[in-house]
Formats: sequence, C-alpha cells, structure tokens
Amino acid sequence: MSNKILLPTVALSILLIMGLYFLTNPSYQKSIQAKYYFEMGDYKESLVLAKEAFSKDVYNRMASTIMAQSITALKYVSYIEMGKKHMLEINEIAKKSDIIDGDRAKIRMICEIMVDSYVKLAPSVVTDGSLVSDAAEYNSKFEKLLEKVTR
Repeated sequence: MSNKILLPTVALSILLIMGLYFLTNPSYQKSIQAKYYFEMGDYKESLVLAKEAFSKDVYNRMASTIMAQSITALKYVSYIEMGKKHMLEINEIAKKSDIIDGDRAKIRMICEIMVDSYVKLAPSVVTDGSLVSDAAEYNSKFEKLLEKVTR
C-alpha cells in the first residue's frame, strides 16, 4: 500500500518543483511573456523578450524557439508590408493613360524582387496561417503581373 501512495506522491512532488522552478526562473518568465506576445501577433515585442530570456539562460529552449519563430513571422510581416507598398506604387503607374517602357521596367523589377523574396521565406508549422496565406496571395499577384509585363 505504501508503494501505491509513495510513487505518485514523489512524482507529483517532482512535477511541482519543476513547475515552481519554471515559474520563478527569470529566464522562463520572460519566455512565457514572449510566447504570449507571439500568440497575440506582436512579433517585435516577442523577439525582444525572447532575446532577453535567452541572454539570461542560453539553455532555455523555449526562448530559443520563440526567438526563431518571431524572426520568421517578422520576415512574413515585412514581405506583406513591402507587397502592399509596391502594389500601391504599381496601381499609381497603372492609372496613367500611357505606360512608358521605363514604367514597365520598374514594374518588372519590383515583381522580380518580390517573387525572389517570397522564395526565401520559410514557413514553419507554428507560423501564423494568415501571414502565410497573405504572403502567398501577394506572391501570386506579383507572379501574374510579372508574366503580363514580360510578354
């Protein structure tokens, strides 16, 4: 009877000690905060906190993982922002009654840059699906535009 009670009690005690360590360790506290900001979509703040946590404890795998995830998410955010900016620029050119060769070359160059930039993005399983789909949507638009301009 004592083994049936002793083993679960020891296991529970070990789990409680590990949990307390996890919650009281400053590095893991920062990691938890970083994870929160990552889940909320504030990737810059998440990266800052994950770097702080990692600098306090280089063996903190949670901080390392969140740091990598935040960097990947920020690359997607940057690509999407560039896509929006360049689409507005291309739309302004398209509004002109006569598009000159220089404008076509500019559009082609922008599209080539955006398509090449998209290839460099590497989604992970935890990358926000909306970021991945938005980036893919912009890539598709730039590919179609590139095809039209190079004809």
